[in-house]
Amino acid sequence: MVWNPQQYLKFSGHRLRPAVDLLMRIPDFPVRRVADLGAGAGNVTKLIKERWPDAVVAGVEGSAEMVAAGKKAAPEVEWLHQDLGSWKPAHKYDVIYSNAALHWLSDHKRLFPSLMQKVEPGGILAVQMPRNFSAPSHLLIAETALNGPWRSQLKHLVTPPPVEEPGFYHSLLAPRSENIDIWETEYLQILEGDNPVKEWTKGTWLTRYLDTLQGDDKAAFEAAYGERVARAYPRNSAGQTLFPFRRLFIVAQRKA
Repeated sequence: MVWNPQQYLKFSGHRLRPAVDLLMRIPDFPVRRVADLGAGAGNVTKLIKERWPDAVVAGVEGSAEMVAAGKKAAPEVEWLHQDLGSWKPAHKYDVIYSNAALHWLSDHKRLFPSLMQKVEPGGILAVQMPRNFSAPSHLLIAETALNGPWRSQLKHLVTPPPVEEPGFYHSLLAPRSENIDIWETEYLQILEGDNPVKEWTKGTWLTRYLDTLQGDDKAAFEAAYGERVARAYPRNSAGQTLFPFRRLFIVAQRKA
């Protein structure tokens, strides 16, 4: 995927809120090294550095476009252009933090125990992932992909939800954790503008579908999805669009 930082940050306020909620649930303890996995454009990584100004903070990001944006937003951070799926750090971290990134990786049964091994004993693994894949915003992407002349190009992208139930992550991490806190929050996001739910998904989940298509097919697919999602999320009498969005949070302290 080619990430567009400007598109992603159109809704930076709404995207920032769960990131801050996760950051504030990490307990206070001496922190020397922090890794932000999927650091994106650096707006959250900058807050991490502000919380632990004396720590070495690394922003790990697979998109060159996002790394370039991140270096401008947070030059005090060590930026690493690396694929998250093959990330093999040279040392462990006191905090491994990841906001809205790990749902892009497969095989969570292997991934999460592997990440916990990269945390110092007594350290924290803090993760937030969207779990909105059964909402109309996301189901209609798949419906549009499977009902048009682009079906053969897109059907391989229609897969089961990438994030499991909360209990799945508890079963993986609790045996490795001194303390573990897992919860979900559904944010009622109040969006402005023309067809804002389409614009929201265009910054994330819709991107991989659009990247697969070219020319007229790309424009027609986006328009067809736009019509469906606009009907699913109509404006209210004030001209606003209400977009409920569920997110899963994990804060796990590795056993000492």
